[in-house]
Amino acid sequence: MNPSQLAFVGSYTDDGAAGLASYRLDGDRNQATRLDVTTEDDPSFLAVHPDLDVLYAVSETAAGSVVAYEFDRETGALDALHRQPSGDAGPCHLAVDPTGRFLFVAHYAGGSVAVLPIADDGRPGEPTALVEHSGSSVHPDRQTSPHPHSVVLGPENRVLYVPDLGTDRVERYEFDRTRGSLEAAPDSGIEIRDGAGPRHLTFGPDGRAGYLCTELDSTLTVLERDPASGSLESRQAIDTLPPTVDGESTAADVQVHPSGRWVYASNRGHDSVAIFGVRDDGTLEARGHEPTRGETPRNLALDPTGSRLFAANRTGDRLVGFRIDDETGGLEPTGLVESISRPACVRIVSR
Repeated sequence: MNPSQLAFVGSYTDDGAAGLASYRLDGDRNQATRLDVTTEDDPSFLAVHPDLDVLYAVSETAAGSVVAYEFDRETGALDALHRQPSGDAGPCHLAVDPTGRFLFVAHYAGGSVAVLPIADDGRPGEPTALVEHSGSSVHPDRQTSPHPHSVVLGPENRVLYVPDLGTDRVERYEFDRTRGSLEAAPDSGIEIRDGAGPRHLTFGPDGRAGYLCTELDSTLTVLERDPASGSLESRQAIDTLPPTVDGESTAADVQVHPSGRWVYASNRGHDSVAIFGVRDDGTLEARGHEPTRGETPRNLALDPTGSRLFAANRTGDRLVGFRIDDETGGLEPTGLVESISRPACVRIVSR
């Protein structure tokens, strides 16, 4: 890991926490030092502009907005740049396209997906598209209506994938980079198992294998992606929990190592990171579990070098660091344990 990196942490604020903070991560001493903190309502997910020193945070409230912050790579100082209504209630996830021209936002409560243009200085503008989902699934409490839970661009920057926890589908949209619009793809996406609860999706380095975390049944589904059409096909479903687990637990996040050799998923309840090896065909083999040393790991973050993994334990109020074994992909605690109230998302950048 670099001797020093910046980490941005967004937290839920219903307990009076400030919301958004920056930290210096010292790789030699395995320490986190808080640099700046700013008041924000429920900044539950963060994204960084690919070219500008601008951080974006959703404000997961009934009003729903996206806030842009300029940041200083040396001091970690955060300076509010612009607040923009996101178009619907309860934005829970966002992503920036590789050109830095558009933001994509998933509204869990509102049941919709929005596209927001980004100005040259990084300010988000009024939505150019707002697509409402429809449908439901079998869970009597969690799946009575649509709940888009994340937005993920395909490798060619022309297809947007939206896992919807409420409908047990991953929707697929053609993205028009000229108009900033979304159009449902001819096959409209892919159906996942009844009651699975699709949550987060990420792709391996080659863009062909996608790894879908399904919250309600604690499973990773391996999806094969057709590079020409962008369509998805299910290849494998593998549990994120050990077979002997008792009690309630839900999967939350999935991350692929930069090398493409390992995949990590978080379990809330079992409070662990599930570790998987990636076979040559992109399918997974279970490699074990590592306790997160805190409760309810909502988000996982890999540092840019792929040498460290960080778990944000939401109800455990702590950020915990792990060293990644470069031979096995296994996790070993580094000793970094930072007390943070209700952390929800971590983003790491090199200084």
